[in-house]
Amino acid sequence: VQLQASGGGLVQAGSSLRLSCAASGRTSRSYVMGWFRQAPGKEREFVASITWSGGSIYYLDSVKGRFTISRDTVKNTVYLQMNSLKPEDTAIYFCAARPIGSTWPPRSSDYWGQGTLVTVSS
Repeated sequence: VQLQASGGGLVQAGSSLRLSCAASGRTSRSYVMGWFRQAPGKEREFVASITWSGGSIYYLDSVKGRFTISRDTVKNTVYLQMNSLKPEDTAIYFCAARPIGSTWPPRSSDYWGQGTLVTVSS
């Protein structure tokens, strides 16, 4: 599966951004789609995930109520709507996929998209 992330940028605190992750190639409804982020000098961390059915959604505690993950099954695209952005949300955001039944993070680079940089100024 190929994953293409986009939508990052430089915004002020309190602003919104929407990230997109377009999946192509061997797309399958048996994958769980997710977003991770990595801030400078920190470990990569899980942000949110969703199944293609939309039935299982999970968030990092610190983004609950501000971020919303969704998917468009026609466009094979997963979105991350980020509202009320804070400087601590500054990071490179990665989309990822894992087969249902496996665990995060995916170990193979085949399941990672390139990152998109989000910078939130105070």
